[in-house]
Amino acid sequence: MAKKETVWRGLIAACGLFLILLTVSIGVFLCYKGLGTFTLYKHSVWEFLFSSNWNPADDFQGGGQVGAAIFIVGSVSICLLALLIATPFSLAAAIFMAVISPRVSNRLLQPAVEIFVGIPSVVYGWVGLTVLVPLIQKIFNLQYGYSVLAGGIVLAVMIFPTITSVSADSIRNIPLQYQEAAYGLGSTRWQVIRRVLVPAARPGILTGVILGLARAFGEALAVAMVIGKMKAFPTGILSPTNNLTAAIASDMGGAADGGEYNIALWTMALLLLVISFAFILIVRKISSKGVRER
Repeated sequence: MAKKETVWRGLIAACGLFLILLTVSIGVFLCYKGLGTFTLYKHSVWEFLFSSNWNPADDFQGGGQVGAAIFIVGSVSICLLALLIATPFSLAAAIFMAVISPRVSNRLLQPAVEIFVGIPSVVYGWVGLTVLVPLIQKIFNLQYGYSVLAGGIVLAVMIFPTITSVSADSIRNIPLQYQEAAYGLGSTRWQVIRRVLVPAARPGILTGVILGLARAFGEALAVAMVIGKMKAFPTGILSPTNNLTAAIASDMGGAADGGEYNIALWTMALLLLVISFAFILIVRKISSKGVRER
């Protein structure tokens, strides 16, 4: 028995070590490729982050322009809009699942949310392209329906299951004594939800929001199909734009490996990795804070 436990313990430790090494390897590889914009082709970090002039040379001599501000602003605007749309619906669904009608939710709503998670992103993009984009064009009388709004709505639907599931689990994990004490003081169910459950579950809800935002930043195909991929800053939610993931997905295959264009795209990928790590650190800080408060 002890021998079997030792073997399984070693196997689990090896799997954990492999995941750590894989993560570190990906980070090192992206740093090696992405930092070439600054070390090999001598561009500044300021130019990459804050300049809108994007015209890298597709050769090994350099001399082009690598301002990625349009793509960064496009990613931020689309993701924030998606978060503004998805969060209220996700929180309402989580409260319904965890408090108002848990039995019905376990039979109907929970399976529906799980189905949303399993739908491929290309399906979301295709539905957005064929239904949402023409609808926005017709409603707002636009020349084209490709816009930040279309990308935000598609992303909101995609991150809805993540925020909902994490928020519902967080609300379910609130000790039952909290509700009993509130009801004993004469609170209504709405008062219990608003003043007891949601504040107590706030760290978990914020964790779900951050995880949803992290997924939104990393999504490429679905967003690329509905935002228009125009190299311009968005002037409003009805204007087309471009973002980091769409630029990487559409241009990486045609850029010469090791050229300035290729390396600039790798720098975009490195920026996305840094953003993902930042989100992970935020989630861990929120989670640890929630544990200390309890």
